[in-house]
Amino acid sequence: MNEYSAFSKVYDLFMEDIPYRTWCDNLCRLLKERHIEDGLVCELGCGTGTMTELLAGAGYDMTGIDQSEEMLQEALLKRDESGLPILYLNQDMREFELYGTMRAFVSVCDTMNYLLEKEDFITVLKLVNNYLDPGGVFLFDLKTRHYFEEVLGERTEADNEEDASYIWENYFDPASGINEYALTLFEKQPSGLFRKYEEFHEQRAYDISEIQKMAEEAGMIFESVLDAEDLKPPKTSSERLVVILREKGKERIE
Repeated sequence: MNEYSAFSKVYDLFMEDIPYRTWCDNLCRLLKERHIEDGLVCELGCGTGTMTELLAGAGYDMTGIDQSEEMLQEALLKRDESGLPILYLNQDMREFELYGTMRAFVSVCDTMNYLLEKEDFITVLKLVNNYLDPGGVFLFDLKTRHYFEEVLGERTEADNEEDASYIWENYFDPASGINEYALTLFEKQPSGLFRKYEEFHEQRAYDISEIQKMAEEAGMIFESVLDAEDLKPPKTSSERLVVILREKGKERIE
């Protein structure tokens, strides 16, 4: 899961079209509907901290966890600029440790798709359940099988900017549900020349029934799955889902 090492410095440049603000509004709506309007919230796989910053600006006391030191360096630069009191931790989300519990956990940009083994997925859910307040929630998104198979498919994507360019090749295996990405990145150096980097990524498509079963095995309550775009029940054409799980096992203190 050590992705985006070379990509970290130009990650935000190529993610400019991602509707982070809309995603943040949707997350805040879902949190507030569950009476979580402030307090401690943790983002798993926070990357360069774009969503972490937005949620902190919305009034949440944010902690961000990511395995990539390079991505967190970019997040720290944003924190220095914004002055928001965000805590960043360089940890693998399959083994993370916190000092106390959170009102909610969130994870966006298909971070959970990077968990290729169900055992790892369940491990993350168990950790989240352990560190959630009684009745707390975990909101995370997932790219769908439809997206990998029909939208992304065997396509090659590319983008060319003044300071960097990339070529992104994809291959999806329906049997395993694994999508392989081969990323070639060209980054402009101070000399004016471009340096070439190559990275390999894998993500796994999970069906809703699999998510329900893994939540049950992890001891969490499966609340619902929504289409990430309109927060309505998912369709066969949905490209991204939002999964809502609830903490189970702790007693509320009245």
